[in-house]
Amino acid sequence: MPLEKWKSLFQNRDHSHGIVTIRTDRAVSPRTGEAHDFFVLETPPWVNIIPVTFDRRVVMVRQYRHGTGDVTLEIPGGIVEQEDTPESAAIRELEEETGYTSSSVSLLGAVHPNPAIQDTICYTFLASNAVRVGGQCLDEKEDIEVVLFPLEDIPSLILNGDITHALVLAAFYRFYMELPAESLETAVANPGPFSKLLDK
Repeated sequence: MPLEKWKSLFQNRDHSHGIVTIRTDRAVSPRTGEAHDFFVLETPPWVNIIPVTFDRRVVMVRQYRHGTGDVTLEIPGGIVEQEDTPESAAIRELEEETGYTSSSVSLLGAVHPNPAIQDTICYTFLASNAVRVGGQCLDEKEDIEVVLFPLEDIPSLILNGDITHALVLAAFYRFYMELPAESLETAVANPGPFSKLLDK
C-alpha cells in the first residue's frame, strides 16, 4: 500500500523576510489521525549553472557566505525572478557574476535542497563553450572572485573538500551522470562522449 500524503488543514504565512517566507502548516497524519504544526521556508526557485569553456575549463566563483561565515567555491547561481524562466535566470546570473555567457545552455536536472523544511526547487544548467563578453555586474551585497579550473580538477576539488556547497555537488553529480563513461578519469580523457555533452 503506497504511503499516503498528509491532509492539510490550513497554511499561515507568518513572516516574510525578503526572499524567505516562514509558513506554518497544520496537517493530519493518515497513520494516527492526529494533527500537527510544521514550519516551512518558502523561497522562489533557484538556479545554478556549470559554465565550461571551449578549452575545457570550468568558470567558478568564490564568495563570502553569511550562513557559514566563510568563503566558498561555487558555480554561478541565484534566484529566479518573477520575470524569469529558470534558463534565463541561469544565463543572467552567469553573466552578472562572471562576465561569461554561452549560446548553448541545456538543463541537467532539478533537486529539492531540503524538502523537510523548504518548498524550494533548484535547477541546474550546463553552459557549453562559455566565453567572456565583459566584466562582472555585481550588486551592493556581492563580492565575487572569478576563478577557472581545468575540468579534470573538479573531482579532486570535491574529494579534497574544496567544494562543500551541497547544491554545487548535486550539480556536478548530474553533470558526470550525463557522461557515458565508466569513470571520471575515462570521461575526461575521452574527447568523444565529452564533446557530445558539451555541444548539446
